[in-house]
Amino acid sequence: MLERKQLKGRTQITFVLPQDIPEGPVSVVGDFNHWNPAAHPMEPRGDGARAASVTLPAHSTHSFRYLAAGDYWFDEEDADGHDGTNSRVHA
Repeated sequence: MLERKQLKGRTQITFVLPQDIPEGPVSVVGDFNHWNPAAHPMEPRGDGARAASVTLPAHSTHSFRYLAAGDYWFDEEDADGHDGTNSRVHA
């Protein structure tokens, strides 16, 4: 799931996954963090989900995927689009 918060000239995107699906650590990787798995690890939040947030320029579009333990890559079902390999988000 993607959550958005509009800021002045920017958009905060929060990537949200259930606590244990998939099991183990998960990171959000994309063109906004140079596909670096260490840049945005998902952290637990009070509602039982886990999340990671990035702030992007307003009106921009970015590619991303999730990377879980065991080199398991997967897409966001509720993404704004897909470009074949990656999920897409519009800030």
